[in-house]
Amino acid sequence: MKKVIAMLASVLAVSSVLVGVQLSGAGAPEDDRASALSGSQFDPGNIIPDSEFYNGGGMNETQVQTFLNAQIGTCSSSSCLNVGRYSLNSHGADAMCNAVTGGSSLTAAQIITRVGAACGINPKVIIVTLQKEQALVNGGTARNPSAGILARAMGYACPDSANGGCDPAYSGVGNQVYWASWQWKRYGNPAGTSNYFTWFAPGGNRNVQYNPNAACGTKSVYIQNKATAALYYYTPYTPNQAALNNLYGTGDSCSAYGNRNFWRLYNDWFGVSTADNPFGGIDAKQFGPGYVQVGGWAIDPNAQTQAVQIQWYSDGQLLGTLPANASRPDVGRRYPGAGNNHGILSTLTVGGGTHTICAVGVNIGSGSNAQIGACQTVDVMTGTPIGGMDASSKTAGQVTVNGWTIDPDTAAPVVVDVYVDDVMASRTTANASRPDVGRRYVNYGDGHGIDTTFPATGGSHQVCAYAFNTAGPGTTKTLGCQTVTVGDTSPFGGMDVKTNGSTATVNGWTIDPDTKNPLQVRIAIDGVQVGTTTANTPRADVGRRYPTAGPNHGINVSYDLRPGAHTICATAVNVAGGSDKALGCATFTIASSSSPFGGMDAASTTPGRVQVNGWTIDPDQQQTALRVDTYLDGVGVASGPANASRSDVGRAYPAAGPLHGINQSFAARAGSHTVCSYAINVGAGKNVLLGCQAVTVK
Repeated sequence: MKKVIAMLASVLAVSSVLVGVQLSGAGAPEDDRASALSGSQFDPGNIIPDSEFYNGGGMNETQVQTFLNAQIGTCSSSSCLNVGRYSLNSHGADAMCNAVTGGSSLTAAQIITRVGAACGINPKVIIVTLQKEQALVNGGTARNPSAGILARAMGYACPDSANGGCDPAYSGVGNQVYWASWQWKRYGNPAGTSNYFTWFAPGGNRNVQYNPNAACGTKSVYIQNKATAALYYYTPYTPNQAALNNLYGTGDSCSAYGNRNFWRLYNDWFGVSTADNPFGGIDAKQFGPGYVQVGGWAIDPNAQTQAVQIQWYSDGQLLGTLPANASRPDVGRRYPGAGNNHGILSTLTVGGGTHTICAVGVNIGSGSNAQIGACQTVDVMTGTPIGGMDASSKTAGQVTVNGWTIDPDTAAPVVVDVYVDDVMASRTTANASRPDVGRRYVNYGDGHGIDTTFPATGGSHQVCAYAFNTAGPGTTKTLGCQTVTVGDTSPFGGMDVKTNGSTATVNGWTIDPDTKNPLQVRIAIDGVQVGTTTANTPRADVGRRYPTAGPNHGINVSYDLRPGAHTICATAVNVAGGSDKALGCATFTIASSSSPFGGMDAASTTPGRVQVNGWTIDPDQQQTALRVDTYLDGVGVASGPANASRSDVGRAYPAAGPLHGINQSFAARAGSHTVCSYAINVGAGKNVLLGCQAVTVK
């Protein structure tokens, strides 16, 4: 009816805006066959098979002439297609058509068959289009067509915007038939042309408008073949339900009739049959990470015992061809001549997201390829992990996190981090067996459970679990957060200090709920750790109060100290869950006695060595240079007389003199160390700790 043309790279490309003329009262031949067709039979994705559309020898000149005579009947003038004479330009061969010999006085039958043979377009297609576009084959117009009607016989290069006018370069029956046929071939992007026509490309779902009025909407149509695509390029509208419900009449304001009428006329006149095409049905569902399982069945009526090859498409892209040969006894019972082995059971890798899955059966023998069943829309999980968690504390000092998580893009287990009060406490792989998860998410497997236990201090905590995205798109997923109350498993106990002369004795006890074994206790004197002791002294009172732990958890350790004020602190060293526990501190004063007194200082000014200086005097033998023993991390490293000159000491203690200075140097490895020095008593009294120093050696 109307077409609009556009030039692209010197190639004529036709963009149709045809709605389609509504044909009524077309005559007995149509009406006699009307009962054989129903709008429900119209397949918008397969309006005509390629084997029909591109059969250039579908009718010879005599057959065309006979058909025109029968349809048109008695012509009221000399312009009818069955009696008129028309011109056709000669054309050389190109990528679309072979060479055509023209003439100035040719019958319509001659033009139709010459062009059909040269361009590989079935003369039946041309005849139906002449009727569909301008009613030139059947009815009142066909028996007395005007010059204007004949000028735009195929509706080629006649845009709606021209109000019925056509480009004069393509005017006339010969030009119209040739260029429309040429254009149908061009829509297929044959070798030697550009790949321009793609928006109705076969093998995918394409949005086709119902009407030139965009407000009428679109229909997603799976275009199955080149011929159907060519019809949509020529007339880019699909009939709505109203047009199909009244197949031989009018629909509503959004109806378009061009492709409906082409299909109806072609089937009414030439009886294209799908009886020889493969048939069957399909279904599709997600079956794992990034792929779907397809099922169904297919049979070719011309080769019932052979397996039909099925071409599988996802979103218009061919994925591959697989045989329909799985056992389907139900199909065998329904079609006993075919047997059971016509089932479809395969998996297709499509990736995550929403996909349209379509199947096309490859024809065997007569007939043509055909879509098997309706296309299926499948949502394949993708993106961020899914799952959930549960946190609890069934044992003091421990938190257990259970749950599950899956990354939709892979069957591999997901790494999960667990945080307690915003501090990471555990990293685990979610690979514990969860059959319930495996049943729900088929083909991901059971191994996606979370099962991790880790220590935590006593008290109330917020526990959160995070699943890492493993593959494909997505981000880290928060599986949940819960508040958990944890029983404390840190050590507990107490301490006190008693003095006797220069001796300070630390007593007390401590127990760790995680073990029955005695604990180590760190002792610090005046802020410097001087060593550890084992809390294994029998304490019957502790055993009675904590019978499961037993009595051997007492603390008893003594230190000889120089006169003056001192503070001793004890810390129980934690085992397993919990943390170290401060048992207490005690401050006291050591009175003057006959034991040595003095002080020390340790430093490392030379890499790999420690220097100890200080002084000490024994009240019983003030002029005697005392022996000083020095320990590095509890190991003796130096011993010798404190006889270095210290004039300051001599002035302070003139009866003793100046020769009481400590000057010791020894090697030490790099790192942090504790250095302690002891004055060795002479006469009455006891050995005395002169002090401890923390030293960092380079």
